[in-house]
Amino acid sequence: MATKKPATRKSPAKKPCPDCKDVGQTSETFQVGGRKKRESRHKQEALCLTCWGTGEAPTA
Repeated sequence: MATKKPATRKSPAKKPCPDCKDVGQTSETFQVGGRKKRESRHKQEALCLTCWGTGEAPTA
């Protein structure tokens, strides 16, 4: 006779974060210069503040 295994619950489908598109990080330009601030041509990576780097949409 086979032993019964406990049933597992399926977790609900995770929705991607709308701000970072399931990556967890965002790219931003930044300003450089002394008096006259100008946009740098480089990008700066930052942690997504909406999902805190998880890549999942917040539930609350």
